[in-house]
Amino acid sequence: MQVGACHDPDMQDRGGPCRTPISRRRFGALALAALPAIAACGVRAPERPAVAEPTGPQKVPYGGDPSQFGEYTAPTGTGVAKGLVVIVHGGYWRSQFGLDLGRPLAAALVSAGWAAWNVEYRRVGDGGGWTSTFDDVALAMDHVSQFASARIPADKIFALGHSAGGHLAAWLAARPGLPPGSPGANPQVTLNGVVSQAGVLDLASAVRLGDGAVVDLLGGTPQSAPDRYTIASPIQRVPLQVPTICVHGTADEVVPISQSESFVQRAKAAGDRSELVRVDGADHGALIDVRSPGWTASLAALDRLAA
Repeated sequence: MQVGACHDPDMQDRGGPCRTPISRRRFGALALAALPAIAACGVRAPERPAVAEPTGPQKVPYGGDPSQFGEYTAPTGTGVAKGLVVIVHGGYWRSQFGLDLGRPLAAALVSAGWAAWNVEYRRVGDGGGWTSTFDDVALAMDHVSQFASARIPADKIFALGHSAGGHLAAWLAARPGLPPGSPGANPQVTLNGVVSQAGVLDLASAVRLGDGAVVDLLGGTPQSAPDRYTIASPIQRVPLQVPTICVHGTADEVVPISQSESFVQRAKAAGDRSELVRVDGADHGALIDVRSPGWTASLAALDRLAA
């Protein structure tokens, strides 16, 4: 699939480059068990009187580190949301970039009828790397159970990530297949689909991107730390058994579109449902500009996954 060009002179590149899976029945049971936590987060419990959701994001910790938190937002009113989207921001997995990159996306998602969980995590430079970055996004993903309510369909939990966040979003989908004892293994909550926006999906072929950002993340090269690449790289974890849609700009000079092309080819060959959406003329940052065709394509991808 190919969509129209995005030419936005104001848009600058800002990015660089989650225990037993929860069933629908267990999700409902967990929701009942978690009602006190749900109330604390401001999400209406199913048996309570209908009230409007708050209009702004709520900061919710999922761990004790200052970087272990997220911002949860649900649509106003009392109707059922399209689903919940876990937003994982990019930025080379480095500490100078944060979840502020995901705030415009969260607002746009909520306006379109989705609940949004925009997550922060430890990044390289503030205690992140192997394995803490992976531990954090896994914990943040499992925290989705605290938002269970009648308003969020249990089978409509998706991840959306840009660049380095696209890598982490796809890795979250791979968690059920990780070897015991690996970071992120044995998830409490599993995904129903992933949208990767210009994601770094083949870490071994991306070691030269972002001035060695992959090597910094994993603490070694494919030659010195091959086991880490096997665990951490989405392309090496297929089949994910989770649908994926990779949205990528044809003019991306930060993360080449070959990252998405190779992943989709490998995923489909392994039996996964996977799709590549090329955004004609879009650069790396255009996909997280909510005014751009790249964002329109990403939103449409989520709708297709939820259909």
